[in-house]
Amino acid sequence: MPTLITTELLGEPPRLSEISTDHLLSTSWIRGGDGLIGFGTFAKTTVSGPNRFIEARKWWRDQLSKFAIHNNVHGSGTGPILFTSFSFLDSSESELVIPEIIVGQKNGQAWITWIGSGPQPEIQQLLAEKSTASIDWHDGSISNDAWKARVADAVSRIKNGDLDKVVLARDINATSSSELSRRALIQRLESQYPSTWVFLVADLLGATPELLVRLSKSMVTSRVLAGTIRKTNDEQKDFALAASLAKSSKDLEEHEYAVRSVADVLSPFCSSINVPDSPFVLHLANVMHLATDVTGVVNESAAPVDIFTVMEKLHPSAAVCGTPTKTAEALIIEIEGMNRSRYAGPVGWIDARGDGEMGIALRCGEISSDRKNIRLFAGCGIVAGSIPEEELAESQSKLLPMRTALETI
Repeated sequence: MPTLITTELLGEPPRLSEISTDHLLSTSWIRGGDGLIGFGTFAKTTVSGPNRFIEARKWWRDQLSKFAIHNNVHGSGTGPILFTSFSFLDSSESELVIPEIIVGQKNGQAWITWIGSGPQPEIQQLLAEKSTASIDWHDGSISNDAWKARVADAVSRIKNGDLDKVVLARDINATSSSELSRRALIQRLESQYPSTWVFLVADLLGATPELLVRLSKSMVTSRVLAGTIRKTNDEQKDFALAASLAKSSKDLEEHEYAVRSVADVLSPFCSSINVPDSPFVLHLANVMHLATDVTGVVNESAAPVDIFTVMEKLHPSAAVCGTPTKTAEALIIEIEGMNRSRYAGPVGWIDARGDGEMGIALRCGEISSDRKNIRLFAGCGIVAGSIPEEELAESQSKLLPMRTALETI
């Protein structure tokens, strides 16, 4: 007998990150107050290997074939939702989660989706969670000096003509005196970084500024970030820094590689595509990025395209891997010195129509099974003009969102 899925409109809900049900918080995708938050787990699985995106699509379609969907709201993000967190490399496991209850909100409209034949679940509002936990910090897979040496090695290979760009990542570890609250971390990140997508999937949690792909009906969008400068929180100084970033040959070169890689992938799927001539400067709380929104109209006369199709072709982009892709990936495996797991992999949600939003898992941490440890990640794009000390400082800026959230919950 099919499993009943029901979606109904809600009255105006409280802040999504403050919503509670009788099920545990399991997933989130929130930006500027809008998005989706999930509770409980109806089904989950893992996939790995070079066909992990194909296997994920098959598993999702198998699940959908068992559902009797009664969607009285319609639109992107309504009905049953699959939350996904894919690994950076195909050798690691990717996580797929279908929550039992999902509350969504977009442009002032709110809805609830639940699985099962019972009545509409009750939701309530919780106040922002507080914690008295103390945090102890520990080195990651390699020391700061060792990581700078790897950056220098990468710069040398780029200057020798081996490749144009490579993204090198590093990690640090934190231990908490008590269990970490996923809700408190989400609330803190949402408050401090409202222009990012705050995500939670299988205990990978963070606030990413980078949208790998959004597919909504026939419109496809990808926000590319590459090129970073730290903010001082002095308005005049930051205005000058933004201007220097926009003119930086090193950062513009890094950005051009990333934009070109995305546009080249999207073009075969689209009847038209728009790539702005120059990037804009995206201001976040702690850093500024060069950013470009690549948009296109999916060619409906071609073979059907869903978000799995586009995601498989886009990942890994030059923004998180390098150029040429295979050469950069091989260098990452050779010298980076750590397992990225799901860091820098696609993360987000997919609906029953194959539409969805997938970010790149940046500014994030992976919580341990006992919820008392978390591993944080940051990465930097390395090109010929990169200076190891400056790249280390940039990586520390990119760790700041999660560090701040942990130290203030």
